[in-house]
Amino acid sequence: MTPTMHAVPMTARGGPEVLQPTTLPTPEPGPGEVRVRVRAVALNHLDTWVRRGVASPYLPLPHLLGSDVSGDIDALGPGVTDQDLGAPVILNPGVSCGHCEACLTGADNLCRQYQILGEHRPGGYAQYIVVPRANVLPKPDTLTHTQAAALPLAALTAWQMVFDKAQLHPWHTVLIMAAGSGVSTYALQFAKLAGATVIATAGSDDKLQLARDLGADHTINYRDADYGQQVRALTGGAGVDVALDHTGADNWQTTLKALKWGGALVTCGATSGYDATTPLAQVFYKQLRILGSTMGRKGDLHKIARLVAQGRVHPIVAGEYPLDDAARAHERMADRDLFGKLVLTVP
Repeated sequence: MTPTMHAVPMTARGGPEVLQPTTLPTPEPGPGEVRVRVRAVALNHLDTWVRRGVASPYLPLPHLLGSDVSGDIDALGPGVTDQDLGAPVILNPGVSCGHCEACLTGADNLCRQYQILGEHRPGGYAQYIVVPRANVLPKPDTLTHTQAAALPLAALTAWQMVFDKAQLHPWHTVLIMAAGSGVSTYALQFAKLAGATVIATAGSDDKLQLARDLGADHTINYRDADYGQQVRALTGGAGVDVALDHTGADNWQTTLKALKWGGALVTCGATSGYDATTPLAQVFYKQLRILGSTMGRKGDLHKIARLVAQGRVHPIVAGEYPLDDAARAHERMADRDLFGKLVLTVP
């Protein structure tokens, strides 16, 4: 008899109602793989894009969402000898081939076979998940499973934006859009570690206070003021060196105009839409750089975990739901009245 596990897969493409509790076969680890007993899995906007069919629209169903997993090692596949059963771990969300030029030079998120847990392969909305050994790293002892699940995808994305793409320095001023999102909470903390001056935007005064608590030097409520004008006022008319954005079309032109001459806009997403109009005169006349960013290198999550263990970076959990309430958690995320990450706990 095939062993089964409790899971909440998406059974169709559509609204949160397509997330239905059920049982599925328990996956078995193959050579070089590890099975993890999931204890917590965090939500990302990627989950909603896959659920609606905006991303990866041809995945076979049912499909398990969930890129950010914390749990305990449950079984080892053939050839895995350096892990202990029961060890608490977090999972690196990006899976790559391991042997192409990009992987072998440490840029595994440029691998042409790159996959993300919960998007291209089964994720963590279940009791068990199987991943390659390379995707397992120890959970920092200072974190609960819920806190640890709030770490991987958003923190890796922010790390690459701040340190690899923007290459922030202490003399830079950076604009961070939608400061309450998971990515932005990490981007803000990383920017402060780099010594930069941070201007953060959000849509409520409560979120702005939380951004200041994380270290933001200046905050702007974009609902009450033209944030582009406010940025220019705060920078003496010069604009910011760098803007970090994942909001997309709605704010694209204003954010470009908020850059100083020679500035850079780093984008990792488009929650308000993909079809942004770019005024090319702004780009070539002001010699701007527009940089795309997706995920980050596996090795960087080890650096992030060390900073977390040292208490220098903090995962921000906005709310906790049991796995069976995944649909309700998706509904709350759609409201965007959050600061930090929503996490599902798996019994």
